[in-house]
Amino acid sequence: MHPKLTAKLRRYDWPKIISENVHIALQEDLGPDTIDVTAQLIDEHAEFTADLWVREYCRLAGQDWFTESFRQVSEAVCVEWYYQDGDDIPANSHVATVTGPARAILTAERTAINFLQTLSGTATRTANWQKKIAQQHTVLLDTRKTIPGLRFAQKYAVFCGGGQNHRIGLFDQFLIKENHIAAAGSIVKAIDKARKLAPTLKVEVEVENWEEFQAAVEGKADIIMLDNFTLDDIRRAIHWLSEQDITPRPMLEASGNISEDNLADYAATGVDYISSGALTKSVSAIDFSLRYRT
Repeated sequence: MHPKLTAKLRRYDWPKIISENVHIALQEDLGPDTIDVTAQLIDEHAEFTADLWVREYCRLAGQDWFTESFRQVSEAVCVEWYYQDGDDIPANSHVATVTGPARAILTAERTAINFLQTLSGTATRTANWQKKIAQQHTVLLDTRKTIPGLRFAQKYAVFCGGGQNHRIGLFDQFLIKENHIAAAGSIVKAIDKARKLAPTLKVEVEVENWEEFQAAVEGKADIIMLDNFTLDDIRRAIHWLSEQDITPRPMLEASGNISEDNLADYAATGVDYISSGALTKSVSAIDFSLRYRT
């Protein structure tokens, strides 16, 4: 794991999360009888050494998922890493060496690489986006738009990429949206009820227009998400807040229709946060390959 996890991530049982992720993935591959029929073609006593290569630049994430995939098939497999999660790796680099029983390596190979290519893809996209706003104070956030079953893994990968985590799930922060507002009766009423239900949790409100923005300010939301606001409207909201006598000032988050191409423009407005589901839902897998020594 990355040596500098945030307090938000440190609270979770990562060995358990990783073990469960890998167990489910291996079950998909090995079926109800837990067997790799093709691996039976290899002598059961044969030993392999294989080298893990990456064919393109990446920000590494997912080492422990990769290693755990082999461990669950055979504890005799050893993985030696030459980079760590969070490292930038040049194209055509030798990333790790895997040694041990040939059957076990062949069986776990695809599952191990699937985790590594997906999580490194998430981290790499995040790193590329983060570089575009590095000169601004704006913080880049992920969302809950993650691959089912890999919520924690992708949140970890975003962190490895230099981004920060929005709420992990539905349990650790209020995010009041249109339907919540309608059911509660108003933005102010929804915020008030949230404060009474869980006073220690942050309360965020998603707003779609100027009137809703002012209502969220009136209700003393901790964070206000400016959903699909134009750049001019975001600047207007920031300027308006600066002229108000409000303590503490709500943090402002821009979201909706933000891409790598316009990311820097949104950050230049001075908004506190930018959140995007694209960091986790539109990931391109990194090209890793495991080559066996002959």
